[in-house]
Amino acid sequence: MGVKMINIGFGNIVSSNRIIAIISPESAPIKRIISEARDKGLLIDATYGRRTRAVIVMDSSHVILSAVQPETVANRFGSETEDAGGIHEQKN
Repeated sequence: MGVKMINIGFGNIVSSNRIIAIISPESAPIKRIISEARDKGLLIDATYGRRTRAVIVMDSSHVILSAVQPETVANRFGSETEDAGGIHEQKN
């Protein structure tokens, strides 16, 4: 079985089996998670200067900011098809 990769926008790709949560950045607790990750050096900003629409929490404690809607990332996560905007499988 290969590693499944998900496009989170602008050509940025993350490993789907390392994702813990895909959440909206609107609430105060999520903003606190982002701030703490920034302070610890565990924040990855993949928005390319655009508005943050999804916060992806990884099992390594890294927090990734994406300009793609959480629903879009979740749909790519749940999709079994391989296409340019969705999931890609890397064979070992």
